[in-house]
Amino acid sequence: MANRADGRVLPEWAQHDACWLAYPHLEAEWGAAFEGARADIAALCRAIATHGGERVELLVRDAGTEAHARAAVGPLDRGEVRFHRTPYGDCWTRDTAPLFALRESRIEARCFRFNGWGGRYEMPGDTEVAGFIAGHAQRGGATGMAAHAIRRFDFVLEGGAIEVDGEGTVLTTEQCLLNPNRGAPASREAVEARLREALGVERVCWLRQGLRNDHTDGHVDTIARFVGPGVVACMAPADGDDPNAATLDAIAADLASMRDAAGRRLEVHRIPSPGLVLDAQGAPLPASYANFYVANDAVVVPAYGVPADAEAVRALARLFPSRAVVPSPARALISGGGALHCATMQQPAAPRGDAEHAEAGAGSAAVAERRRR
Repeated sequence: MANRADGRVLPEWAQHDACWLAYPHLEAEWGAAFEGARADIAALCRAIATHGGERVELLVRDAGTEAHARAAVGPLDRGEVRFHRTPYGDCWTRDTAPLFALRESRIEARCFRFNGWGGRYEMPGDTEVAGFIAGHAQRGGATGMAAHAIRRFDFVLEGGAIEVDGEGTVLTTEQCLLNPNRGAPASREAVEARLREALGVERVCWLRQGLRNDHTDGHVDTIARFVGPGVVACMAPADGDDPNAATLDAIAADLASMRDAAGRRLEVHRIPSPGLVLDAQGAPLPASYANFYVANDAVVVPAYGVPADAEAVRALARLFPSRAVVPSPARALISGGGALHCATMQQPAAPRGDAEHAEAGAGSAAVAERRRR
């Protein structure tokens, strides 16, 4: 009997072989935040390798970048960070790396065109990242990839623009995927057809827009995340100064009205918003606790140095009781427009069978409770 997840992009809670990151090397892109962004990425590498229970594969531009990265990451009590010299632009591997799907019990890399977030930030090397990572994963064989297991799609799609549940549902936003700067077709139906083919999904759930001043035109990974099949987390406004208060409430209401591919009404859990986080010029930044990364043994959540950081850790711990919830600094990273999820891309392992895949999301308390009922 065929695997019921055959052809689908795997959800983030499926078992990982590794996580791909990239070390910042373009000082002109970061300005005064450059060394802070490097420190944030190094801390993220340590958190994933030490607490997350998975190997880190870190892109570095050249020998000098590698030396700096090795020193910044430092020795690890456990886990492993491996370094790969290759051309790339910025550190946002969520958007430049391939997505990984399950096909006939093997892992398949799916590569898309990348146009610098609608032409805003086109940097040499970024269009080559997906092919490099897919080729390395294929040659390494650790994921059980077959010789033919790289598929290329001739349209723009960034990993942060979509969020899958592994059971046929994808969340995305109109602001990003219907944007002409992504080469969107004339109709929503045509975009949905692309997603069904590329991601192996049956149901597309559309949110309207993302956070204020989001460089990515509303990536969904900053506003709503699946924590298990049929269960989604989104943010609640921090206080009266939250620049996204109305947007966050609209997102929660829209999610609560949606059904997934299995016909279930989405179960919505709200986590805190960081509230008003300002850049050096006093403009609001798109800071989000929804931009967490789900590793094998831990959930790594952005910390912005604001009072809501601790409550965000507690809220996510309630949703992921079988994983440690580990804060990792992201205050410098967010000045570049992204946080921890934006800087990571998981490389899944081939599951042992349907039972393992079906139970992979059981680390979510909400999913476990739903199953008991």
